[in-house]
Amino acid sequence: MSEESLPRDVHPEPPDALPEYAERVLEVTELIPPGRVMTYGDVAEWLEEGGPRQVGRVMALYGSAVPWWRVMRADGVLLPGHELQALGHYRSEGTPLKEASRAAEGHLPRVDMRRARWDGGERADGHT
Repeated sequence: MSEESLPRDVHPEPPDALPEYAERVLEVTELIPPGRVMTYGDVAEWLEEGGPRQVGRVMALYGSAVPWWRVMRADGVLLPGHELQALGHYRSEGTPLKEASRAAEGHLPRVDMRRARWDGGERADGHT
């Protein structure tokens, strides 16, 4: 992904500085209750800035310190390369899952987006 496709404030900064947009994405991620999820697009919409790809990029670069498994694709597919780790989190948090069909690759379940998706309705005071 090129720097031009990121919101203005996601450009590289000094090594210790976290871009303001990335901080905002990570703050939203920390607000998602256990057992619930938001899509990359949901986070961007909640912030009213960027889009799913920008949020995904932030999560890929900086998301390891927050509950990254709570931000995912809209189809409920587990994050490639991190499926088993995410599945462990989903099961321990009671996130609604759809069992995989036998035809599904790896027979891994998906998150039941209809039941697990959080709309941010219980926003914390001070967040926009």
